[in-house]
Amino acid sequence: CLDDAWPNPGAYYKRAQLIRRPEDLVSIDHALLALINVGGNRYTFPWSTLEQFPLTRLGRLCGCRSPEDIARVCDDYDEAHKEFFFDRSPSAFRVILNFLAAGKLRLLREMCVLSLHDELTYWGVEMTYMERCCKRKMYTRIEEVNELERREEECRQRNAMQRVPVEETRYRKVMNWLRDTVENPQSGLPGKIFACMSVIMVAVTVVSLCISTMPDLREEEERGECSSKCYNMFIIETVCVAWFSLEFILRFIQARSKLEFLRGPLNIIDAMAILPYYVSLVVKEEDTDSNHERPGGGKGYLDKLSLVLRILRALRILYVMRLARHSLGLQTLGLTVRRSTREFGLLLLFLCVAVTLFSPLVHLAESELTGTHDFSSIPASYWWAIISMTTVGYGDMVPRSIPGQVVALSSILSGILIMAFPATSIFHMFSRSYQELKMEHDRLCRALWCDDGDSDVPDGSTSMCVICLL
Repeated sequence: CLDDAWPNPGAYYKRAQLIRRPEDLVSIDHALLALINVGGNRYTFPWSTLEQFPLTRLGRLCGCRSPEDIARVCDDYDEAHKEFFFDRSPSAFRVILNFLAAGKLRLLREMCVLSLHDELTYWGVEMTYMERCCKRKMYTRIEEVNELERREEECRQRNAMQRVPVEETRYRKVMNWLRDTVENPQSGLPGKIFACMSVIMVAVTVVSLCISTMPDLREEEERGECSSKCYNMFIIETVCVAWFSLEFILRFIQARSKLEFLRGPLNIIDAMAILPYYVSLVVKEEDTDSNHERPGGGKGYLDKLSLVLRILRALRILYVMRLARHSLGLQTLGLTVRRSTREFGLLLLFLCVAVTLFSPLVHLAESELTGTHDFSSIPASYWWAIISMTTVGYGDMVPRSIPGQVVALSSILSGILIMAFPATSIFHMFSRSYQELKMEHDRLCRALWCDDGDSDVPDGSTSMCVICLL
């Protein structure tokens, strides 16, 4: 705690002075004051001030008894003037100066957070003395930089593995070309065509799924008929699934680690979107053979097969998630969700607490006091509390009494406030994530241009990529 380490903050304020004129050095009492030179700026500190923080670099000067001890603490020492030299940034030292003089450790708006972190490490000032808001800002920025450095290191390792001078066999050349085609749309014309085809197939699949739910097609399916329109829809679905299956196989073949490929979230989604088509073919085959006597056969068995078929068909909507491979916006959304899990968890916790509070109140006001049957139980009131706090308000359950309306008003106002609390933090996280991914994307595009032999890449050249527009 700052109060324990510094029992009287501000007691030494204005006693850490900047020496502006050389003639002021003559009047310094070195028995009471330490003369510190940081980047050409001279300061005087009372030794009693430095003794308050013995673990800091300046505090360790109090325990120096020999030139060797002084050399381990500072960069140079003038024995004639008893002046300690530190070759560090004078602007960053202002934070340390304010901390030692007034007991306050805060960030400067004009200073880089990472540079300040390095300065605090050098001067031996612990982060526990920093104000909570400044500490949160520093930790957030450090985590972002560490994540960015980790990605850059992985990219450098991949590039180093690709550029190792090994014997170029026919198989290796084919695999490198295949890897660039399916993973890097910016690698060339084949990669762009492959990515565009994937996006087009996703769009066609979504449109066909929507059309297949039209009433006339549903009636034909229920009657067991198959018109030319239904047959054409099946052909389109088959072509799209064949393309997705080919793409999945190609990605699996070119993957260096097959196990890591199967663990990838997008690859799992691909498998979940492709398999229902083949399973539905098996279910249809079973449906045609259902006239044979079997245990569990009959109309109930056919209804179950029809239900399974409809569920599997609805799973085709997962193809939309494939757009995350080519869309910077969807990648930013996923990264924001991963980084904002704490904010979403707090939002869910607040909603659960509020729902648990308002549901019994509205049940008591409506069911127990007025005798209405809309709020028959507390669990039934959960639905009303959720849609009211999220300001949806379907109108299927409406409080009629004055106490119930007061509870409804309180729940709506509480929902607005609860939803607004984490919104700002999530928005800023989305903005930072988008900027990071955009910078990484631009670096990758410039690196690919340089690999192609064009080292003079103008700014904005990455906008020529069609996939970048998604």
